[in-house]
Amino acid sequence: MIRILVADDEHLIRDAIAGLLDLQDDFEVVGQAASGDEAIATALRFRPDVALLDLQMPAPDGIEVARRLATELPACRSVIVTSHGRPGYLKSALAAGVRGFVPKTVSSRTLAHVVRKVADGGRYVDPELAAEAISAGDSPLTPRETDVLALARDGAPLDEIAQRISLSRGTVRNHLTAAIAKLGAANRHEAARIAAEHGWI
Repeated sequence: MIRILVADDEHLIRDAIAGLLDLQDDFEVVGQAASGDEAIATALRFRPDVALLDLQMPAPDGIEVARRLATELPACRSVIVTSHGRPGYLKSALAAGVRGFVPKTVSSRTLAHVVRKVADGGRYVDPELAAEAISAGDSPLTPRETDVLALARDGAPLDEIAQRISLSRGTVRNHLTAAIAKLGAANRHEAARIAAEHGWI
């Protein structure tokens, strides 16, 4: 019997995934969670074999949950199930120890196959997402440029960005200028959009 945790902040989707998995004779959904913190606590309590994690749920996100579970509960293998299948997210997830990465558009049959494969020690990455990740390449941004651009995406002014990451206003401006140039953008808003589309921020 494969013991499964389902974590997604959208109740309808979480219940639907859990219900579909429960129809399989060799699956048992042992826990559900609506946030990253709840997912970690539930996993540590019920010790599932596989954790199905939404990428973007209340903190921490699915990738950080997977990273924590890889350390605190290494027998539990993580699969990201997401509607945000961008190349940067895939690469970050794999670096965090995620064993599977699939879009929410997969069939229940495919999801069941992925769960079995991952539980058996294998890996599964959606072929289309894998192809996109390979063609997109790595992020050209430095970690600091990524931080600055992520804050700029949320509309924070230069002074606020500088204060939040303990840099001078001029240094923040330099990081933004470099990011804009690397991404071939017209301004910081377009640069943030391009970076977000690739999953780099």
